[in-house]
Amino acid sequence: MSAVAESIAFPETRVMANALRMLAIDAVEAAKSGHPGMPLGMAEIAVALWDRHLKHNPRNPAWADRDRFVLSNGHGSMLLYGLLHLTGYDLPVDELKRFRQLHSRTPGHPEVGVTPGVETTTGPLGQGLANAVGMALAEALLAREFNRPGHAIVDHRTYVFAGDGCLMEGISHEAASLAGTLKLGKLTVLYDDNGISIDGHVAQWFSDDTPARFAAYGWHVVRDVDGHDVDAVDLALQDARAVGKPTLICCRTVIGKGSPSKAGTHDVHGAPLGAEEVAKTRRALGWPHPPFAIPQEVRAQWDAGGRGEAAEADWNRRFEAYRQYYPHEAAEFERRTRGALPAHWRDTVRAMLRDADSAAQSIATRKASQQTIAVLARALPELLGGSADLTGSNLTNWQAAVDIHADEAGLQAGNYLHYGVREFGMSAAINGIALHRGHIAFGGTFLTFSDYSRNALRMAALMKTRSIFVFTHDSIGLGEDGPTHQSIEHAASLRLIPGLDVWRPCDTVETARAWASAIEREGPSSLLLSRQNLPFVERDGEQIDAIERGGYVLRDWRDASESTHPHMESRVILIATGSEVSLALDALAPLAALGIAARVVSMPSTSVFDRQPDTWRDAVLPPGVPRVAVEAGVRAFWRQYVGLEGGVVGIDTFGESAPAAALFDHFHLTAQAVVDEARRVARRAA
Repeated sequence: MSAVAESIAFPETRVMANALRMLAIDAVEAAKSGHPGMPLGMAEIAVALWDRHLKHNPRNPAWADRDRFVLSNGHGSMLLYGLLHLTGYDLPVDELKRFRQLHSRTPGHPEVGVTPGVETTTGPLGQGLANAVGMALAEALLAREFNRPGHAIVDHRTYVFAGDGCLMEGISHEAASLAGTLKLGKLTVLYDDNGISIDGHVAQWFSDDTPARFAAYGWHVVRDVDGHDVDAVDLALQDARAVGKPTLICCRTVIGKGSPSKAGTHDVHGAPLGAEEVAKTRRALGWPHPPFAIPQEVRAQWDAGGRGEAAEADWNRRFEAYRQYYPHEAAEFERRTRGALPAHWRDTVRAMLRDADSAAQSIATRKASQQTIAVLARALPELLGGSADLTGSNLTNWQAAVDIHADEAGLQAGNYLHYGVREFGMSAAINGIALHRGHIAFGGTFLTFSDYSRNALRMAALMKTRSIFVFTHDSIGLGEDGPTHQSIEHAASLRLIPGLDVWRPCDTVETARAWASAIEREGPSSLLLSRQNLPFVERDGEQIDAIERGGYVLRDWRDASESTHPHMESRVILIATGSEVSLALDALAPLAALGIAARVVSMPSTSVFDRQPDTWRDAVLPPGVPRVAVEAGVRAFWRQYVGLEGGVVGIDTFGESAPAAALFDHFHLTAQAVVDEARRVARRAA
């Protein structure tokens, strides 16, 4: 019998599963790095889902009505790369041979935008599951909004592979609880229940009754499925399609199945098998082919290009019929799934900034944000808001907002979601909504609780998702709640995340501009907003336009010198953000009386300012002029702008419980403190 004949003498599904196994083994062995255990253990589960259920088109990974597949246990990335390669995505075998190598399309963990067909970046366990909740929510809301009787243009499912690690992470509790409450019936999680993690048998540290836990969340649970029986997994997937709630399919598997010496042990979890064990595994699986060689007959069994094109072509025909009856809705659906803004967007922004300027309100920037959101919601039907149980404090809702909820009929449409006290789950779900496309999502909490969300913010930056995170109560200015709630290091900490735009506006106009920039950006943004009222700042039209550059001259040297002191002895630049801009402005006259001309630079976004051309940055912050930064937060961050010779008025301790005004005095965050520091810096530079 020939080698090819031997390879297909097994039942079809076994050969398909073994092809996945061997690609994973060979790639990990070539890289001398990786996680072969999960791909070996979940191969039959992958066959059942990808060959019998998953609706996708490898020749168009961006098809709007495709099913979404999320590999939450992303360390098993070679399983996904093998699936993408075999089903027909633009991922040639040479890329599998370059697994985990520099600039390959097969990085160590799946990365959206790097590998065709990868829906989200996974690796930090549990976040893929939470992303999938956001995707399933987006699908359900779009279906409610756009589908019409006889015209179901939004009708796809979200599937997740997850392991013990995903379910141990706390975010899985947040995300799964929310999904059950919302009755996200098109969400299906296949749980790789192999009882092994990096440290060994999980029974010593993970003894949860997982099925009961998910049932308590309101999920449909399919227990004790043999994860190595393709037909059994297939039946469970069919069962999941028939219920109106999310489904957890508990698949009993053996990690590293097929490896004679390492199957069922933690040794196969995160290290190559080694040449000797690879050879043994080949023999045990009856796979006589050299590394990365897949017989054409097996490739043909896996190839999904033809049926994927047929599925999309059928959808295209149905969408064109939909367009004939509902042309406006069809155009809106296409715009939103492209991520494009409405044609009138620029007019909306200009009017919003003009109105904020003419109103001249001295209000908290969280209130200014709420007013801006109300304007944006009228212009952007895709806006989807929410808060982690702090709606009345974050002011993330608006008068016309409609709460999303579920009843006996399932999820009911709306544009505002109460996420509950689930900051991490909310942030990761927002990332999933953004990845799905069709909505622009934002969620709010207190800035100090950004620590709970931080890794999801980092993932948003890594993935470049249009995710918007609203953080209010941004400093000691929140007052009596005290140091547990008062942000000190958080603004600086968020600014350290590459690719995350952080805005800390000083008044209504800067707040409106910050929102507009966040909406326009293909990437994540954080808005840091005050609890306390802040004074309105007068500007001219050029200054309003300049806000979008992140930092600009708010008051120039001549503004003080001409009126109070015609002969200035020295100059200094005051850089301030948020509530401290008013302190810098209040310091102008006292400094002028001392013979010091001060320029006030408002810098609502250091990250945006840093991207400006040298000409702009040097015009705003001329080299050689001494500088003082003013912000109610840690001082060290500002050294990159003021240098070792400059000054910083800030706070390097935790806060206290007291009214805001008393706290600013106590921590010497006052106009007089700015004057004193500017005078010291100016004298030193003289």
